[in-house]
Amino acid sequence: MMVAFGTSGLRGLVVDLTDQVVYVHTRAFLRYLAEIGEFHAGDAMILGGDLRPSTPRMLAAAWAAVLAEGGQPGFAGYLPAPALAFAGLTTGVPSLMVTGSHIPFDRNGIKFNRPHGELMKADEAGILRQAVTVDAALFDAVGALHKLPVLPAADPRWLTLYQQRYQVFFGANSLAGWRLGVYQHSGVARDLLVTLLESLGAEVLPLGRSADFVALDTEALRPEDTVLAQRAVAEHHLDALLTTDGDADRPMIADHEGHWWRGDVLGILTAHALGAHTVVTPVSSNTALELSGFFPEIRRTRIGSPYVIAAMQVALQEGQAPVCGYEANGGFLLGSPITRNGHTLAALPTRDAILPMLTVLTAAKERGVPLANLLADLPPRFTASDRLQNFPTVLSQQYLDAFRSADKVASLAAFSSAFGAIVGDAQHIDLTDGIRVTLAQGGIMHLRPSGNAPELRCYTEADSTEQAETMLCAALRIMDGWRA
Repeated sequence: MMVAFGTSGLRGLVVDLTDQVVYVHTRAFLRYLAEIGEFHAGDAMILGGDLRPSTPRMLAAAWAAVLAEGGQPGFAGYLPAPALAFAGLTTGVPSLMVTGSHIPFDRNGIKFNRPHGELMKADEAGILRQAVTVDAALFDAVGALHKLPVLPAADPRWLTLYQQRYQVFFGANSLAGWRLGVYQHSGVARDLLVTLLESLGAEVLPLGRSADFVALDTEALRPEDTVLAQRAVAEHHLDALLTTDGDADRPMIADHEGHWWRGDVLGILTAHALGAHTVVTPVSSNTALELSGFFPEIRRTRIGSPYVIAAMQVALQEGQAPVCGYEANGGFLLGSPITRNGHTLAALPTRDAILPMLTVLTAAKERGVPLANLLADLPPRFTASDRLQNFPTVLSQQYLDAFRSADKVASLAAFSSAFGAIVGDAQHIDLTDGIRVTLAQGGIMHLRPSGNAPELRCYTEADSTEQAETMLCAALRIMDGWRA
């Protein structure tokens, strides 16, 4: 049964995430919280989900599990994952989000949150060691509950709380005079984005609402996404176009020229505008972070929000605040409170799509310049990324193990012939997460298997967009040949 914890949460094919699997893992989560003193019989738990077709059924199975453990489940509805996490953090209760984030609709997952923060890697082990025995009579032969509970109407206060978080911090007229598009597709924040932007004074045009689920991956944009942005800003005279992935923990923003911003570039500019002292980000993010000179302290981690959060916690213990983090996919994590113009934004140490987009929009508005002008603040380093789908993780690991062998540089001969010499000293071969190498001509190439799906991901960095894209296409061709 191919269900496992990935870079952030439990993931698997919908056919494997049966009612029984969801039920057992939810009970195991609550038993682990009880073990560490964070859950007791009668305690509340908040549940929410994204708009995938499989989500309602999984939510019902999780609801039944909370009841079986003596908990009091509450339904926050279909809302952004960071909104659900914020609800739990604000009230000090655990929460559970049924979502597969950006992965295809035939997959789904569960994000578990402890009462005071996102689930960490050590917590995953704590959940998996719980022995949960269930009454087999509750399920049929394929693991479906004989009687699924009916979810109540959503409690709207949690989405309202999240929306007010940004209305108060940024101010009622902070985007007055701007014309913004919202690419709605099937993202769970599609309506929230419209009402929130309007509450900040913007004129908002909803676009592209979809009844079918769209798996929007901010690190592997589809050609149609590029065309959509360019057409939308031109036809509707937009100052920017905004959207998110399925559960709104990854942002996408295109400027008035129709160019989607890379998530790690968005992260740098957001952290700078918020006045961060310490910035934490995975090794895959653009090195313009260091080259910018904006931040006194920078820390690099493995890919995945648990690693970013752990490093932010260490920085806070060392007094390195304000501290924030971001991932190359654009998800922004606020590790400590930020105060600006007399308003304080509470910490939200989980990936969030809304904060970075609002931050750069208001920064450009305050400076009286188009959004694209903010990019001139950064040194010219450009990244590109994509992935090969249906690439078995075992096969990815075989090649990465070869790269990690004593003869690492020789193992990359195919890439050397395509891109030139690879700098061979230890400083320029980074094995923190996958393998990330620096080329003699100054480019960077990073290969790693996805933690959420059978995909092999590639990230490139260079001094120009064209060079980064050329390197990416060549790398994908080489990688695709490995499957032969």
